[in-house]
Amino acid sequence: MKDQKISNNSLMVIITGIVIGIFGALLVKFGNPGNMGVCVACFLRDITGSLGLHRASVVQYIRPEIIGFVLGAFIVSLLAGEFKARGGSSSITRFLLGAFVMIGALVFLGCPVRMLLRLGGGDLNSLTALIGFIIGIYIGVLFLKKGFTLGRSNQINKTNGYVLPLLMLSIFILLLVKPSFIFISEKGPGSMHAPIIISIIAGLIIGGLAQRSRFCFVGGIRDVILIRSSHLLIGFIIALLLVFIVNLALGQFSLGFSGQFAAHSNHLWNLLGMLLVGISATLLGGCPLRQLILTGEGDCDSAVTVLGFVAGAAVAHNFILAASPEGVPLNGQIAVIIGIVICLVVGFINREK
Repeated sequence: MKDQKISNNSLMVIITGIVIGIFGALLVKFGNPGNMGVCVACFLRDITGSLGLHRASVVQYIRPEIIGFVLGAFIVSLLAGEFKARGGSSSITRFLLGAFVMIGALVFLGCPVRMLLRLGGGDLNSLTALIGFIIGIYIGVLFLKKGFTLGRSNQINKTNGYVLPLLMLSIFILLLVKPSFIFISEKGPGSMHAPIIISIIAGLIIGGLAQRSRFCFVGGIRDVILIRSSHLLIGFIIALLLVFIVNLALGQFSLGFSGQFAAHSNHLWNLLGMLLVGISATLLGGCPLRQLILTGEGDCDSAVTVLGFVAGAAVAHNFILAASPEGVPLNGQIAVIIGIVICLVVGFINREK
């Protein structure tokens, strides 16, 4: 019975990887920015800007994919009887780590999902980012082996678990209604988007599948290092393969370092930015996509982490930390170093051994 359950879950991981790879390429064809069919960091940043929390006019749009991830996981977890409101585990620390995940991602210009999509689109700048990501996860695993923990979550009133899914639904309504206080980019990446109906459907499907499979980009690499299990990593590899194939078929594959959309070739900061993402996300227990999915399941600790992502996006653009195709500003470089140091401190002081 246990072997059958593992086999079924492995199949779900493969299916989720296939779907992420296909939609990651197709959504670009339908209008999303280059190699950005799906990007949790970039899309949350755009939503943050659309709500007026930063004023970088070229990255402001309410991305339905993000809303779909949360609502898809919410609906499927309810149907599967897995929705459970829980929280109370080191909320402030999670918020801080979430902010550093976003800052590191915006220095690289992409979350782990976009790192994979950039690789599958031929962007070789992602190779150094992948190395940094793996190093960051390895450092996080060293802390896990020493007993690192942010504490246990406790069951809480069920209504708490509904808050962020309902907030996401409200934001989606704002996209449809387009009140005057919502900002929408007229140029730049924020002005590039697939039709709303296609984006929300893609988000709902990915969110539902990711909930069933426990898909996680950090978890795949972490488990290989920690317990020698390639169960989740297979999904990562499948997604990379599918996005490569679909990009080739659609004529969207462009191999090289230069001329890549919304990317820079400062390899040191690509590496260090994703190292920060890797270590902070490992300490948090999952990649940005996984945090959104957990939020849909009622995990209020993950909801706090997502709010940390939003705060990090606002800080990154309001204080000129985020990179651009021209490179990484000094403020961003300083923020990454500070973030790495703080993550190391958090890892050290939260060890049980």
